[in-house]
Amino acid sequence: MNRIQDYALIGDCHSSALVGKDGSIDWCAFPRFDSPSVFSKILDEKKGGFYRIHAKGYTRIQRAYSPDTNILETDFHTEDGILHLQDCMPVHPLDPGRPARVEAYNSILRKAVCTEGNVTVEVMIQAAFEYGSFVPRFRNTSPSTAEITGGADALWITCNFPVNSNHECISATVDLQEGESLIIDMQWLPSIDERPPEQHPSLEELETRLKQTRTFWKTWLSKCRYSGPYEEPIKRSALALKAMTYAPSGAVVAAPTTSLPEQIGGERNWDYRYTWIRDSTLTLISLMILGFKSEADAFRHWLRRTSAGRPQDLQIMYGIDGRRSLPEQELSHLAGHRSSRPVRIGNGAVKQLQLDAYGSLLQAVHLYARLGGEVSASNWHYLSGLAEIVTQRWELPDQGIWEIRDRPRHFIHSKLLCWVAMDRAIKIAESHKFEAPLDKWKTHRDNIRNYLMEDAQKKGWFAQHTEGDEADASSLLVPAMGFLPPTDPLVLGTIDKIRATLENKGLVYRYKSPDGLKGEEGGFLLCSFWLLDALIHARKLKESRNLLERLIHLENDCGLYAEEAIPDTGEALGNFPQAFTHMALVTSCTHWTAALEDHLPPADQAYDFAEFAMRLMQERK
Repeated sequence: MNRIQDYALIGDCHSSALVGKDGSIDWCAFPRFDSPSVFSKILDEKKGGFYRIHAKGYTRIQRAYSPDTNILETDFHTEDGILHLQDCMPVHPLDPGRPARVEAYNSILRKAVCTEGNVTVEVMIQAAFEYGSFVPRFRNTSPSTAEITGGADALWITCNFPVNSNHECISATVDLQEGESLIIDMQWLPSIDERPPEQHPSLEELETRLKQTRTFWKTWLSKCRYSGPYEEPIKRSALALKAMTYAPSGAVVAAPTTSLPEQIGGERNWDYRYTWIRDSTLTLISLMILGFKSEADAFRHWLRRTSAGRPQDLQIMYGIDGRRSLPEQELSHLAGHRSSRPVRIGNGAVKQLQLDAYGSLLQAVHLYARLGGEVSASNWHYLSGLAEIVTQRWELPDQGIWEIRDRPRHFIHSKLLCWVAMDRAIKIAESHKFEAPLDKWKTHRDNIRNYLMEDAQKKGWFAQHTEGDEADASSLLVPAMGFLPPTDPLVLGTIDKIRATLENKGLVYRYKSPDGLKGEEGGFLLCSFWLLDALIHARKLKESRNLLERLIHLENDCGLYAEEAIPDTGEALGNFPQAFTHMALVTSCTHWTAALEDHLPPADQAYDFAEFAMRLMQERK
């Protein structure tokens, strides 16, 4: 079975697929990220289903994305020749007036060309619908078209070569000489739709879609503001983040997969195909830093519609279409990735109290407004309601940023983000001259600050919560949120404590305290980038450079990151690719570039790291 880092992502901003080094698509859900899968071999080698194209007898593989696109290119080397495979999920041309809106074909388009000598191409499509729960019907509708139908799903196959179908799969073996090619399109439609062969797209149309898709990604990425030593990883991260955006609504998934384990063989397996307020706002902040304001506009519109009603009913997460109910269930028929069970769909954290959601949202709105975005009076009515909720709830214990499935605690990060909520609400009100109880809010802001400072001063550093002395990597955000200067003794003490207790070979664990679950996890890459940011802004530049190089080299061969990695081996763990990690890479590389150019603000002053990075990128173009 392929390891997590052996995959690359293709997507159309509606759904996505993971393609292994062996040319096998082992994960795909149609027509949306959170739809039941049609291929899920990554979660069960026998039952999950796959879609593979490769050269028979290949001995070596090279792959990379076509420059500035999400089109994957893989070269299979054999003794007799080379097969060049292009994989994408095609999209319609970019609308310059609405770059956040993407029209998709709901299909996977694959083109294989013999670029040297001669090769034998093997094609195998073995779908297993609804998370591998049943085998659909496979049948030819003509020598070069076929359908796979069952339940609510249908996959329609169009190609330029004969295919064979039986009760278990669709397959073909094709000999190609140098310069010859094959092309195959697989389009999802509801199973009730019929498609006779004459209604399949022509081969010319498929070639046009491939060209359009290449142009789409290049055009979108051309708006990126960053230029500097880390241009390639930043561009790849931007493309990955865009691919994880659900264009019809503007929502962003935390990752396009479910149940890829945080420990091989363990139970820490979760469904990330939903939209967390915290994750999405941080992702969109990173896109705003790079100049992609349209995505922020789309997310703001989605959030305004999704959270319409009372501010107190804001959830920490939603379905990508705005659904509030995401019941968690275990799929007992699946063996799990490398025997990591259970496989879960849905997410039980949806009803948790996580106080950081309010600060995350108000922080994003504040930065959006600083970028020139509009905050209307009706928006303010809702946002001020969120600030009022913080005044009522900040003293409550909660489940925290890590969604602890144990008793609620008074987490430092949650209180910090409550302070952020009050601080940014005050700034929005003052800059826009909105009506607000500013004296009351400033009192609560001061009270939260005093609460945090009193606990930290007792210990000499910021802990995980006020009830113990455990370290937590989320405390690294104290300077990032502008709460204290980067060189404040309490900040430096926190950095030292986390490095001493949570860092392993440059990777940082989230925490090591009990959390109600069995097993362990890898180094959390987001936290490792947080440490990098703290070191950069504290002017520890030699240590920063070493850590940044360590993290950059943890990307897979296509520039993608998972949620976690094993410190000793670098093996990827967790859902893949992970928006959090790519978001953090964007901001960290921006900070490091500023350090190289001596553009960092004074280290003895408190400032918002993200706001600084966004302002820096605005000045570049």
